[in-house]
Amino acid sequence: MSFRLIVGLGNPGSDYADTRHNAGFWFVDRLAAKLGVTLALQPKFFGLAARVADRWLLQPATFMNASGKAVGALARFYKIAPEETLVIHDDLDLPPGGIRLKKGGGNGGHNGLKDIQATFSTPDFWRLRLGIGHPRELGLNQQVVDFVLHRPRADEQIEIERALERCLAVWPELAAGEIARVQRALHVRIEQGSAD
Repeated sequence: MSFRLIVGLGNPGSDYADTRHNAGFWFVDRLAAKLGVTLALQPKFFGLAARVADRWLLQPATFMNASGKAVGALARFYKIAPEETLVIHDDLDLPPGGIRLKKGGGNGGHNGLKDIQATFSTPDFWRLRLGIGHPRELGLNQQVVDFVLHRPRADEQIEIERALERCLAVWPELAAGEIARVQRALHVRIEQGSAD
C-alpha cells in the first residue's frame, strides 16, 4: 500500500493561516519543506500542489467545505484511488497534540471530510487526525465554529507543533505503507495517558 495523494486541509488566505482548522495545511507545508519541494498553484486542480516522485502533495485553494473539488480533480486526472489518498486534518475529538491514523469512518461533522467523502462516494480513504481539542474539554465558552477559526492558545500550539514533528519523523515509514508501525509510534502517547 502506498499513498499517491497527500492532502492537507485548511482554508486559503492569510486570515485563516494560523487558525486551528488549518492544521492539515501546516503538516503539508512542513512535509514539502522536508522533501525539498515547493507547492505551487495548479488551477486545474483548484489548489497548491507539488509532485514528489510518484506522489502528490495538495492543499485545496477552495474553502474547507469544498475541499473535494480539488481532491477529486487531481485524483481523477492521475487515477488515484480513495485508498491511495491520505487526508490530514484537524480533529476536535483529540486533545491538542493527539494523533490518530485510520482508514475510513465518519466525518465527525468536519466539512472538509464530508465533501471529500461525497466526491469519492466512499469514506474509505486514509486520515491523519491532528488533535486540536474541543472548546468544552478545554474549558472555553466558545462555539465550535468560532473555536476552529481562531489561533490555538500558546500551550495548545506547542502540543500541536510536537505532534507535527512526530508525524514528520515517521514519514519514511508512512510513505512506505508501514501502517501498523506508524500507528504504534503515533498512538502510544495518548494510550499511555500522557498530557499529549
